[in-house]
Amino acid sequence: MAPPDAAARRGAQAVVVYASENLPPFDAAFYEAARSGLTKVSELIVPPRDARAFSVPAGHFLRIVSIEGSQVGDLNLWNQHDLSERFFSGKTRALHATHVSTGDRLWSSLPNLRPMATITHDTLDWYGWDEDGGGVHDVIGTRCDPYTNVLLKGTEYHHCCHSNLTRALAAERNMPLAQAEPHVHDVLNVFMCTGFTRDTHQYFMKASPVRPGDFIEFFAEIDLLGALSACPGGDCSSGHSDDAARCYPLKVEIYRPRDDVLACWRSPPRNAYSRNHGIV
Repeated sequence: MAPPDAAARRGAQAVVVYASENLPPFDAAFYEAARSGLTKVSELIVPPRDARAFSVPAGHFLRIVSIEGSQVGDLNLWNQHDLSERFFSGKTRALHATHVSTGDRLWSSLPNLRPMATITHDTLDWYGWDEDGGGVHDVIGTRCDPYTNVLLKGTEYHHCCHSNLTRALAAERNMPLAQAEPHVHDVLNVFMCTGFTRDTHQYFMKASPVRPGDFIEFFAEIDLLGALSACPGGDCSSGHSDDAARCYPLKVEIYRPRDDVLACWRSPPRNAYSRNHGIV
């Protein structure tokens, strides 16, 4: 039974955990200047229900583009030179929000905790929050994976995003699957529309609003190795982890800015914490 002071306990004031105003500010003028006069240096196509890896040098731009139909992508990022430094979705969520867009950063794992990439343009910025509480580009979902598929369905499916990303990293780094798999981590769900139900607070997904021509763009703050999976759920309007949904390819484009724009820019350093953890 609820205690006599249940209402008072539930009525405690909510406090935002991290003060976003203390984060390094988003320098819109700098990024807009860097975006002007871009030169495309490479591109690749990520096939449906599969993944591909790619490199993005620091100071370059990465675009993930919808090209044929409504399609969700699962993105992993690593430090090109050190796979132990990777995208930290949980801290990104805590520092920004459950869904990210222009001006937000993708932060790296401890003990590094620095910006890996900054979102500089998002053609789905207009979506905001819908009546279900859903938004686009979430950092709350983990990635569809074959282990959960076996747990809930009792069947094996090998083109879940986790497996796709594992194969892509293994191929890129010429390593066995068993060595690559531990480096695959919680993702940025690009173009995915998700939220939590108001009654049971369960994670939900709904049809992505992305259309051909839409893209999300990132500035690489450090040398990046990326891997993108074109989710087997397609637009994730009904389900995932099977071959039922209509799926489309995604395109990855890499752009180089003018040299003069980056003359005074430097990659952010690793976090300055001493790492003595109270032992001196």
